[in-house]
Formats: sequence, C-alpha cells, structure tokens
Amino acid sequence: MAKIVAIAAIGKDRELGLKDKLLWSIPEDLKRFRELTRGHPVIMGRKTFESIVGYRGKPLPDRTNIVVTRDAKYHAKLEEQGFTEVLVAGSVEEAIEIAKKQPGADVICVIGGAQIYEQSLPYLDKLCLTLIDDSAPADAFFPEYEKEFTEKTFQENREWNGIKYTWMDLERATA
Repeated sequence: MAKIVAIAAIGKDRELGLKDKLLWSIPEDLKRFRELTRGHPVIMGRKTFESIVGYRGKPLPDRTNIVVTRDAKYHAKLEEQGFTEVLVAGSVEEAIEIAKKQPGADVICVIGGAQIYEQSLPYLDKLCLTLIDDSAPADAFFPEYEKEFTEKTFQENREWNGIKYTWMDLERATA
C-alpha cells in the first residue's frame, strides 16, 4: 500500500514561502528533498509547479510530476510548453489516485504549496519536515500538524551558514 508523505521546510511559525518563493535555500536540504522524492510521484499545486519550472526551466526529473489545479485547460497549456509528461488532476484526491498508478508509488510525495498541504493532511501517513530555527515574512504557511503527527521516527540537528535546522520525520499518532 502506498505511503503518502508531505515534504516541507518550515520556519518557527510554520512559514513556507513568500510570493511563490521558498524562504530558505539550504543546499543539504535540497539534496535531502531530491533523495526523498526521486523515483516517486510528486503532487504539487499549480503555483509550486510554475515556481519550479521558473527556477529550473523544466519539471522535476526522475519523478512523475502531478499538478493539482482547477484550471480545466491547464493540461493543454503544459503541452504547449512541451511538458507532455506532466499529469494534471482537479483535486488532491484525484492526484493521489493518479499517483498510485505511477512508477515508485510505494511512496507518494506531496511537495506543496500551502493549499495542497492543507487539502492532503487527512491522507498523509508521514511528514518529512525541515524545521528551521528562524522566522521570516511569509504569505504561505504549513497547516497545523502537531496534534495528529506525534510519532517521531527520525531527527537530526544540523546547521548551515549560521542557520540552525532540524530534519524531523513524524508519523500519524496511532490510536
């Protein structure tokens, strides 16, 4: 059965981003993101996808990219840009069903943004978080998770350029 995992880097107040951009770019954390997601389907919202393409010039490689959008014509827009391998879903639920049929679907990764994290929360089995010991102005926030995800399965304290951060994996509390 597929394990559905959200992967995010968040600040002290669960801040994620500002104006469709990440607040922190820590090389080792980006490497961890690649390692966690490579070979697995990734589910993201339209703005997250467009910010990745804006930064990289293309979708994430070695992963099935699934974009959640209410824009019924979005798939045609992607094809015009040459992104024929990108899949489109009208909801998080539909994206999960599509992801289950993709290579590497033993793990399905939810990678943002804020609305997609919020909508996927009931379906998540695990969180792979980077907890950054910093605050920054933000307009996108990770949803409250602390009451539901209490089983810590991994923790590693780290530092980069004076920024302290912790990698923490949490699973949903068992009854």
